Amino acid sequence: MKSDAVKTGMQQAPHRSLFNALGMTKEELERPLVGIVCSYNEIVPGHMNLDKIAQAVKMGVAMAGGTPVMFPAIAVCDGIAMGHIGMKYSLVTRDLIADSTECMALAHQFDALVMIPNCDKNVPGLLMAAARVNVPTVFVSGGPMLAGRVKGQKRSLSSMFEAVGSYAAGTMTEEDVCEFENKVCPTCGSCSGMYTANSMNCLTEVLGMGLRGNGTIPAVYSERIKLAKHAGMAVMDMYRKNIRPRDIMTKEAILNALTVDMALGCSTNSMLHLPAIAHEIGFDFDIAIANEISAKTPNLCHLAPAGPTYMEDLNEAGGVYAVMNELNELGILHTECMTVTGKTVGENIANVKNKNPEVIRPLDNPYSKTGGLAVLKGNLAPDGSVVKRSAVVPEMLEHTGPARVFECEEDAIAAIKGGKIVEGDVVVIRYEGPKGGPGMREMLNPTSAIAGMGLGSSVALITDGRFSGASRGASIGHVSPEAAVGGPIALVEEGDTIHININENTITLEVSDEELAARKAKWQPREPKVKTGYLARYASLVTSGDKGAILKGGIN
Repeated sequence: MKSDAVKTGMQQAPHRSLFNALGMTKEELERPLVGIVCSYNEIVPGHMNLDKIAQAVKMGVAMAGGTPVMFPAIAVCDGIAMGHIGMKYSLVTRDLIADSTECMALAHQFDALVMIPNCDKNVPGLLMAAARVNVPTVFVSGGPMLAGRVKGQKRSLSSMFEAVGSYAAGTMTEEDVCEFENKVCPTCGSCSGMYTANSMNCLTEVLGMGLRGNGTIPAVYSERIKLAKHAGMAVMDMYRKNIRPRDIMTKEAILNALTVDMALGCSTNSMLHLPAIAHEIGFDFDIAIANEISAKTPNLCHLAPAGPTYMEDLNEAGGVYAVMNELNELGILHTECMTVTGKTVGENIANVKNKNPEVIRPLDNPYSKTGGLAVLKGNLAPDGSVVKRSAVVPEMLEHTGPARVFECEEDAIAAIKGGKIVEGDVVVIRYEGPKGGPGMREMLNPTSAIAGMGLGSSVALITDGRFSGASRGASIGHVSPEAAVGGPIALVEEGDTIHININENTITLEVSDEELAARKAKWQPREPKVKTGYLARYASLVTSGDKGAILKGGIN
C-alpha cells in the first residue's frame, strides 16, 4: 500500500503516534487510506449538501474495506461572485484546488481518493489533481438543483439575471422581479440548467471518472445518497484492480467528452477546462479540433438557457448515458475507454434507452446536424474564440455591425442598461482576459442585460473574457490573443465594422491589414489592474484562453 510510507515499520512509529492522536485504531491502519476530498461549505448552494454526500461516501468506503479520511477543497459561488471583483477570483481557484489537493494527497500518501465537487471550478480542478496524483479515484458530485417555477413555468438562475435586465427595460415590475428572486433557486444543488457546473459533472461521466447519474441525479433526491455510497464502494474496487485516472483519462476519453459536449450543448467554459485537463495527461489540446468534432456530432439537447428543459428532465430521459448511446449509433465514440466501473464505455452505455425524445432528440430529429459549440477564427481572433452555437438564435448566426468598445465589464453594463446599445451593435468588452482581468471574468451580467432589454436577437457581444454557462445569444468569448498582450481585440476602435459568421466559424474585423499594423505600432501595454496578492501572481503565470488558461511552469 502507498500509505505504508506513513504507517508501517519502526521508522513510522512517530507517524503512527499521530494517527493515534486522531483516534484511529490498529484495524483502520491495516486498511487502505482513502482520501475524501470534500468541497462542502456554507456559501455555495451547490455545496451546502456535500457534508451528507461525504458521509455516504465514507460509509461506502468503509463497507468495502477502506479507511476514509476527509479533507477539504475550496469553492467559489460564481453567481454570488458575478459582476464585481469577486469574479476575478473564480477561474483562478481551479488551479488552487488542483494544487492544494495534490499537496494533501501526496503529503499524506493516500492509497485512493474520492472527489466530491459540484460547482464550476471544483470539477475541473479536482480532475486535474486526479491526473497528477494518479491513485485510484472516483468522482461523485453534489447534484443539480431542481428548476424553480414562476407563473407556471420552469425557471432557473439565468431567468433571474435576465429579469433584472427586463426591469431596467421597463418590461417587468419590481414585484415580478421579487417573485423570480424567491422562486428560481428552490433547492440546494448546482443551478438547474446546462451551465458550467452541470456541464462538467456530465462530462465527468463521459470521461469515465464518475458513475452513471453523477451529472444529472438532482441534489435533493435520495438516489444521490445511494450514488455516493456506490462511489465509495467503487473506489475500493478500483484500488484492488489498480485502475488509475491516467488509465481512464486518455486522449480518446477527452475526445469523447468533447463529442458529448457538442450533443448536450454544454457551457463554453468546457473549452477552458478540457484543454487544462488534457494538459495534465500530456495531450496538447488544440481548440480548433472542436469544429472537426462538431461537424460530425448532432446537437440533441437544448437545456436551459438554450431551451425549456432542465437537468431533472435530462435525468428522467435517461441521462448522459442515453445521450451517449444515441451518439454511439453514429460510431463517433471511443467505446473501448476504461471507466471507474471497471468496464468500458461501450459496456456501460449498452442498452441504455432514450426515454424522452423531446428532451434528448433522436438522431433523425436533432436540433442541428452540428454540435453545440463552435470555435471562430479570423483577424480579430487569430488563435480562436468560442461561442455556444446552440444558444444562438438563427438570425444571429451571421451578423455584421458596428463595434461598441468598452474597456471593462462595468462600463458595458452601464451602457446597455442606459439604452446606449441599439439593434445591430457588436459590443466589445476587452482587457478582461486571463492576464488582463486578471482572472477572465464571466460576462453573465451584460449578456443577461442584453437579453432582458430585448436585444438578444439583434446584438452580439465579443470579449477576451468568458461567459457563464447561463449566458445565451451571440456571445463570443475567449478571444485570443487577449487585449492585455496586444491581441487584435486591443486594436478595435469605436464604429469599426465586425462581421461574425458562426456557420463558417469566422470572426472578422473589417479593417485593412495596413491599418491594423499602424494601430499595433501605437499600442502600449496597460498598467496591471492588480499588482499584489494571488491575482498578480496568477496574471504573471497564466497562458491565453485558447490554451485553457493553464499556468506556465507545470511539468507532466
